[in-house]
Amino acid sequence: MLIESAAIHDAQEILELQKLAFHSEAVFYNDFTIPTMVQTIGDMIEDIKTRTVLKITKDGVIIGSVRGYVKDSTGYIGRLIVQPEFQHQSIGSRLMQAIEDKLKSAGALRFELFTGDKSERTICLYKSLGYHIFRQQPEHDHAVVFMEKPVK
Repeated sequence: MLIESAAIHDAQEILELQKLAFHSEAVFYNDFTIPTMVQTIGDMIEDIKTRTVLKITKDGVIIGSVRGYVKDSTGYIGRLIVQPEFQHQSIGSRLMQAIEDKLKSAGALRFELFTGDKSERTICLYKSLGYHIFRQQPEHDHAVVFMEKPVK
């Protein structure tokens, strides 16, 4: 498996994987208007042009992705996705390490991300990677939890 920067020609494949990976979240929260489900191909191309977007491939097929950017010394990380049949194989952790390394090189002194408060497995993953919850924000019938981690 290879982790590398995504290119414009990867946009459609990453977008399709993203919608597949976040479908269960949309069902769980009964909300198909979450940003990951309504992102357009144009939005995805813009992300690839303006942010750090990483992909992990196996046999030439994208099986995961993550993206981030640095603003005011904070590395913002989002849209960690892994193809469902490849989950629970440390691929998400590998992608997180790779994006943290890239954002640290770009000047990040801390990392920040968010997820839904009912997404227990996701919160568990982030906690296992050293993140902790520092803020919650009400959102419809649940809350969004913001997590952070200092750069080491």
